[in-house]
Amino acid sequence: MTEAQWPARWLREQLSYEARDPALFRAALTHRSATGPNNERLEFLGDAVLNLLIAQALYSAYPEADEGDLSRLRARLVSAEPLAEIALAIGLGEALQLGAGELKTGGFRRQSILADGLEAVCGAIYLDQGLEAVRPVVARLFAGRLAQLPEAQTLKDAKTRLQEHLQARGLRLPAYAVLAVQGEDHAQSFRVSCAVAELKLTTEGEGSSRRRAEQEAAERMLARIEP
Repeated sequence: MTEAQWPARWLREQLSYEARDPALFRAALTHRSATGPNNERLEFLGDAVLNLLIAQALYSAYPEADEGDLSRLRARLVSAEPLAEIALAIGLGEALQLGAGELKTGGFRRQSILADGLEAVCGAIYLDQGLEAVRPVVARLFAGRLAQLPEAQTLKDAKTRLQEHLQARGLRLPAYAVLAVQGEDHAQSFRVSCAVAELKLTTEGEGSSRRRAEQEAAERMLARIEP
């Protein structure tokens, strides 16, 4: 892709977007390791734009979901991993301008660089033509992922689901206790109990951290008390 074609051709082919101010998109597709204006400020702006549009989409699609559910669903869409996967799918890595060091180390495939680049492009579109110009672009890029999102309830971890289950039945919260810690500091294994006194039930869980062990114990408790 020649200098004259970049980035207009990429925007047209991958995003069906015609830029009014090409300089914005040259910056959006330029990593800080390269010379000239880079995409750090546009990334900051694009992050906010993306979060707003995805939040609006989820708000409409999940009318019964509470704030926590909506936050978990949004994290499935706008965290670094899914953003980088979308960026790869539209060839953003090949459109990026990187410094020599990043080129040598494969920066055009690095998750953080790809995710930041996609956010920056969204920020550039917002400055170029406003929020309503970004909306259809985001809708196309995220359509498949929005359609495949799980039910909001399934995103809650085991401890949260157990707490809500007990509260709905008017029961007290479970009590967790560390039963054993084994191994060196860098490779410890925890064994934890989860007790629901009013049901006279106790389960155990193991994990590489106390939190993981508690989650496993809670999952086992749910398996015993859920219908």
